Amino acid sequence: MSATTVTTQMQTPPFRFGRTIALGLGRIRYEVKSYFRQTDTIFFTFLFPLLLMVIFSVAFSSTSFGKDASGHPVSAAGYYLPAMLAAGVLLSGLQNMSIGIAAEKSDGTLKRLGGSPLPMMSYFIGKIGQVVVTSILQAALLVAVAAIFFGVRLPSDPARWWTFAWVLLLGVSTCAILGIALSALPRSGKSAVAVILPITLVLQFISGVYLQFSAMPPWLQNFASVFPLKWLAQGMRYVFLPDGYKTLEQGGTWDLSGILIATLIWLVVGLVLCRVTFRWIRKDS
Repeated sequence: MSATTVTTQMQTPPFRFGRTIALGLGRIRYEVKSYFRQTDTIFFTFLFPLLLMVIFSVAFSSTSFGKDASGHPVSAAGYYLPAMLAAGVLLSGLQNMSIGIAAEKSDGTLKRLGGSPLPMMSYFIGKIGQVVVTSILQAALLVAVAAIFFGVRLPSDPARWWTFAWVLLLGVSTCAILGIALSALPRSGKSAVAVILPITLVLQFISGVYLQFSAMPPWLQNFASVFPLKWLAQGMRYVFLPDGYKTLEQGGTWDLSGILIATLIWLVVGLVLCRVTFRWIRKDS
């Protein structure tokens, strides 16, 4: 048996569930610590939705956004909170994940990990776990700032909070998986921002994050409905906006089952794309 064969066998141990999970949990701790040590990442993914919500809340503080069932006016902060929650999921999941992995692939980090005993599944657990942890913290911060500093009235119905939980977790998982798949698109870490940022920016504009979704042309609404962000934003609007706002949605309903089905479909699509496209190093390296 050659030395190369021995080395390969040492670097690719047989799959063991417990060991894979333990290494994945260790990677989550490592990824979360690394995330909060990157100032630019914290600003452009973690704090950026909060900054936009504050700007919109102040800029449109005198604008009327209707009233809730109790007759209380809906403030600008209350109106934009669901949109910023959905944007945060996209930025923390898809954008941050795809750019980060593309950079790690470019600087040789993934090549070194591929030559180590770390299972690929443990690497994925670490990446997705980091996105879940930071997205939950980000969502909690957005909701807390909206309620404490802008007086946004939070839902009292437990069913809406349950919907908030599954939309957030399913949305984060789906965007993280899609981010892993999309990381194969940039040819280098230097070009990752230029490739990924326009995609996420366009999705935010057509999905009802910055612009009122019902004011868009029907063909653009139908096009946006193909992608998951539109459904995540709709789910967040169901949680935090008065029930009367559902008349502004497609079909005049919140369509929670549609949100679940569309997001699950994209989750499966992302898993398939990850399986097909993910490599520790680029094929043309």
